[in-house]
Amino acid sequence: MKQSPRILACSKTDQGLRRPRNEDVCMADKDHRFFMVADGMGGRAGGDVASALFLEAVIEIFGIREELPPAKAYAKIEAAFSLANKKILAHVAFNPHHAGMGCTAELLIFCRNYYLLGHVGDSRTYVFRNGRLIQLTHDHSLVQAQLERGEITPGQAQTSRFRNVLLRAVGVDTTIAVDILSGRFHPGDIFLLCTDGLHGMLGNGEIESVLAFHASLPMKADMLIKIANDAGGNDNISVTLAEIIA
Repeated sequence: MKQSPRILACSKTDQGLRRPRNEDVCMADKDHRFFMVADGMGGRAGGDVASALFLEAVIEIFGIREELPPAKAYAKIEAAFSLANKKILAHVAFNPHHAGMGCTAELLIFCRNYYLLGHVGDSRTYVFRNGRLIQLTHDHSLVQAQLERGEITPGQAQTSRFRNVLLRAVGVDTTIAVDILSGRFHPGDIFLLCTDGLHGMLGNGEIESVLAFHASLPMKADMLIKIANDAGGNDNISVTLAEIIA
């Protein structure tokens, strides 16, 4: 059986310059082979609680380190999102003042020579491969839907007042639809999981330039966060990086 790859990883979050608190949660757990970001939504409704509950669910599902075949890995990603959804809904049932809270989330794992990625909302995952940045995920947002229907241009999307309207999130409905993506990874790949506080402030070229820079992953994460803050820091900023070594 082919073993999981050697991975370098880091995870960093920043409040940004405009938000009263940080509602993002991120983690790079090399021991248990999961990498995640979650962006809480709901503001006063407890977005920070929702993102923390997502991490709690992931830790419960992936708490035992094991080499997973792809089919089992796929099922565990589904289970993590489902458990997080139930935890958030249960919390709201006992804390009605938190009604409306939820989170977007990215959850990446590696098994054998494949990556598997769970995605809900408008946080994103990219892979930097052979000097090129590739977006793996598809935003579950109103603006993205309008773009696909040709109702607005990419320029209009950048300034739309509907930019933060989500069509899918964790913890808002009794059932949850999760995009689960998979593909082969290659030595040298750098996976970037980030909340919209990063990708909403930086263009692909800026992200690409940082990931191409000869520096450690923690320094690259710091650079990405600094550039997002220099561009305005309009939201919480979270970055998880995972680089395939062999």
